[in-house]
Amino acid sequence: MEEKKKRPQDRWDEKAGMISKTYKVNKKVAEEFQVACKEKGIAMGVQLTNMMKEFIENNK
Repeated sequence: MEEKKKRPQDRWDEKAGMISKTYKVNKKVAEEFQVACKEKGIAMGVQLTNMMKEFIENNK
């Protein structure tokens, strides 16, 4: 059986320590978050990371 080849993006993600996560959230909230991020010109993943870091720092 052939081993799946890694795409350049997969190699970059691994090197940068990036992973995919799946969460269930309220659809309306997720859609509003997407619109707000788009209006501010910030990637959703970047904003989520910033909010997660802030939450961690506030709860140490």
